[in-house]
Amino acid sequence: MTELAAVKTALKTQAVETPSWAYGNSGTRFKVFAQAGVPRDPFEKLDDAAKVHEFTGVAPTVALHIPWDKVEDYAALAEHAKERGVRIGAINSNTFQDDDYKLGSICHPDAAVRKKAVGHLLECVDIMDATGSRDLKLWFADGTNYPGQDDVRSRQDRLAEGLAEVYERLGEGQRMLLEYKLFEPAFYTTDVPDWGTAYAHCLRLGEKAQVVVDTGHHAPGTNIEFIVATLLREGKLGGFDFNSRFYADDDLMVGAADPFQLFRIMYEVVRGGGFTSDVAFMLDQCHNIEAKIPAIIRSVMNVQEATAKALLVDAEALGAAQASGDVLEANSVLMDAYDTDVRPLLREVREEMGLAPEPRKAYAASGYGEKVVAERVGGQQAGWGA
Repeated sequence: MTELAAVKTALKTQAVETPSWAYGNSGTRFKVFAQAGVPRDPFEKLDDAAKVHEFTGVAPTVALHIPWDKVEDYAALAEHAKERGVRIGAINSNTFQDDDYKLGSICHPDAAVRKKAVGHLLECVDIMDATGSRDLKLWFADGTNYPGQDDVRSRQDRLAEGLAEVYERLGEGQRMLLEYKLFEPAFYTTDVPDWGTAYAHCLRLGEKAQVVVDTGHHAPGTNIEFIVATLLREGKLGGFDFNSRFYADDDLMVGAADPFQLFRIMYEVVRGGGFTSDVAFMLDQCHNIEAKIPAIIRSVMNVQEATAKALLVDAEALGAAQASGDVLEANSVLMDAYDTDVRPLLREVREEMGLAPEPRKAYAASGYGEKVVAERVGGQQAGWGA
């Protein structure tokens, strides 16, 4: 197999998971903006996600958020997804919207609140069983706003205890993916603020616990690709939440703020074997002012482009330059791959997969957007908290 053929094969097997909540209404902290044709329930979210997969060919799974995507029959929801040509992906928990969680969830000083939070996480594992999902994705808003508000070490003990209880409930082939976030909504301490804290808890829990890297959850200037390389080296990188930020956790489209950073991250993924392992490539974005489905299609394409460039890095030439200490040549080899226009290559890949070469244009021509606007009249549109 030629090098280019190998790149094409890899691109054809890539899978990018889309988030159900990205198909609903979202906004800033000041306003949620409604759009015509937005899904009104999880079934319609899956319908829209299936369209993204139909036109990209590489978005076969959809992450759910509980209770935003709560239904009476999860097996029926999974069957609906299957009928549309997609599958249920990660189950995301929500321990940050109830009034009880004002001072935290599984780190809360009140044992009754901790029990409630753990009960919700166990419910999410039940949903995994019903839908055939592999991953339980955990993000906690837990933390404190003021020095002395709570005991920092005790909160870590509570966190470890709660995670351990949920970990024991996981079935064969299921995983716990622990996400971290620098700050927000807690501003003095966050209980899982960085990859080191997440890694420490996952290491103690065992092989089924791995770290999720959200590309928007870092301080400015953080070398995210170093974190990715380290977690891959330790076998603890479970997946990504891809998005972009200009200032804080903006949840903008992946590659919008710094496409070069996305390329550097994907190069470390390729270099570390993450592209052919169980690393989950997930989107975690909000589309506040742009149309939902076209934006998600564009996001998938952005990940594809960064991946294609990463796959085109001349590893042999790079290794030789690095070994000889030729700093400029090593950098040039990497930049040559990044500067490559991979759009023609990706158009070829899509045509070979039986897809339209330009997914967004093909979607626009399909009339699906106009169709759902006409059909989805009445009812309650899905959005944050729904």
